[in-house]
Amino acid sequence: MKKDTKSDKHPDIEGPSNLEVLMLMKSLASKEYIRVTFSWQYNYCYLTDEGIEYLRTYLALPAEIVPATHKQTNKRPEGRDREEDKFADGGRPAFRDSRAGGGFGRGGGV
Repeated sequence: MKKDTKSDKHPDIEGPSNLEVLMLMKSLASKEYIRVTFSWQYNYCYLTDEGIEYLRTYLALPAEIVPATHKQTNKRPEGRDREEDKFADGGRPAFRDSRAGGGFGRGGGV
């Protein structure tokens, strides 16, 4: 969230002003429920484990509900398979072709 105390409304949340959100985050940070990092006029807020427990009891949520960033995933990211050999066509990639002898420096063979 941007550290803007004069804004009439928060850019992402309908209802409260940006000042009210800043003061709420300041209160949660003083109780060590969140960790705040400030960079380039923006506050980045991260929930601590104590903050998760506090919100869970305040909102009366069951214990199996956890933030998406804390869920364990065993799924591999999408992309190429590990079995695929990326240099299967005989060696090094084309951008490192040693036959061209071109380029500046590194003994280009003038």
